[in-house]
Amino acid sequence: MGTNVYGFPLLSLLAYLPLVGAIFILFIKKEDEKKIMQTAFGVSIVTLLVSLLLIPGFDSTTADMQFTEQASWIPSLGVEYAVGIDGISLLLIVMTTIITSIAIVSSYTAINMRIKEYYVSILFLETGMLGVFMSLDFFLFYIFWEIMLVPMYFMIGIWGGGRRLYSAIKFFLYTLFGSLFMLLGILAIYFLNADPTYGTGQYTFNIIELQKLNLPLHPFQFWIFLAFFLGFAIKVPMFPFHTWLPDAHTDAPTAGSVILAGVLLKMGTYGFVRFCLPMFPEASVYFMPYMAWLALIGIVYGALVALAQKDIKRLVAYSSVSHLGFVMLGIFALNTHGITGGILQMVNHGVSTGALFLIVGMIYERRHTRLIADFGGLSSRMPIYSAFFAVTMFSSMGLPGLNGFVGEFLILVGAFEANKIYAGIAVIGVILGAAYMLWLFQRMMFGPLDKPENQKITDMNRREIAYMTPLVVFMFWIGLFPKPFIQVIEPAVEKIVQRLNSAGALAKQSSTKKTAKIQEETEETLIAINLETSKRVTD
Repeated sequence: MGTNVYGFPLLSLLAYLPLVGAIFILFIKKEDEKKIMQTAFGVSIVTLLVSLLLIPGFDSTTADMQFTEQASWIPSLGVEYAVGIDGISLLLIVMTTIITSIAIVSSYTAINMRIKEYYVSILFLETGMLGVFMSLDFFLFYIFWEIMLVPMYFMIGIWGGGRRLYSAIKFFLYTLFGSLFMLLGILAIYFLNADPTYGTGQYTFNIIELQKLNLPLHPFQFWIFLAFFLGFAIKVPMFPFHTWLPDAHTDAPTAGSVILAGVLLKMGTYGFVRFCLPMFPEASVYFMPYMAWLALIGIVYGALVALAQKDIKRLVAYSSVSHLGFVMLGIFALNTHGITGGILQMVNHGVSTGALFLIVGMIYERRHTRLIADFGGLSSRMPIYSAFFAVTMFSSMGLPGLNGFVGEFLILVGAFEANKIYAGIAVIGVILGAAYMLWLFQRMMFGPLDKPENQKITDMNRREIAYMTPLVVFMFWIGLFPKPFIQVIEPAVEKIVQRLNSAGALAKQSSTKKTAKIQEETEETLIAINLETSKRVTD
């Protein structure tokens, strides 16, 4: 199934460390808030260090799953405990551990009620997120996928603001609705694999085995792709399934928004790359134009609505809709450049948009307002904050030299290869993205400092500088030297593209055969008509 260079279950240790930490925190007295916060941060840092152990032991020259663990779980149903990672999973796992650590330390002053339950929720959520990225069994994958819903629901509903209960319920119901359709798709391929005509003749949830299924486009791939599409498109979220996201982002606590933008939304895009493209290649080719146009609508629509926002956090939320449209456009360009750019842009979006939500959280803690009109001239009072804001803004815009540029460039190259019109429309989204970000920065940072409340505002403290610095380092690192990141994901991408190309060739061959058959039938009909006509003339 794969290799494990360390010889011990490193992935299981990584996945369940946060859960063990959460259980340990439950036994700490709720009055000892400092100890709870320190323990949560300590557990997240240890988890981060364990995730970094994956890097030196990872072989970036192969697309095979690595660090694999496999054990029988429910033999009667063909359920296994199977985990493993490739280059795509590796990047997302490391990003998850970094984002979680930053989310925890950013919450020290922002959360002042039910401290114990809050940090338990974050650590429990981290276990769910890590489990999704490393699961190689659909049964296990679905458990982790659903587990994530609960802590995020409570984070929005208890520690959020505004219409937090409405937003939490909306987030839960939307995601659960999509998940149930995805479950139907999983069960469909589970039973189809047991049919020797299409699969191995065995009941199994093993993802690697199920990727070998040879399903015809109609009716199987077509409908199962749509089932998975609903589950993943809502999670991304793609237009028109995006309406839960602005509400969830706006009403979630800062750490909730950071985790939501940095990791949770990547579950949907990851699902398309990991399952839809390799498992349903012919359906992916068939639906490619529809997916591309939905992505393009999301890019332009998200950017236009962001331009109209008065709330900073809501503006950043709609920017996520636009940026994730770019990710989906890259993935469904169905070529190496596009998919590589889409995966890299998943990481870039997590870094840049996560940083933007942290910046919004800092100013909200000081002023308890997120209305853009309540600010102005802040650069004179908050020079360090202004500098971090500027770098993050340019990163989100895709300025050359920063991470966003590399991902967007690869996506545009892939889109151009697929269809020049796609690339042309996507460029409009880039221009609009620069417009709303520059306008936001100008209105908040420049102009007169005429609001009395802003004249006593304090600049970033050491803790805030400390948790923002790693994100800025990644912005410059990926922007100036993206080679290590691209090398890690290239083998997995090449494997997916080969499967897609084979499916495209088969579809083309099938279409050619169908055309030839129609031509042959037409010629036979014409010959028959001519013979009949000649016979009548003779008579």
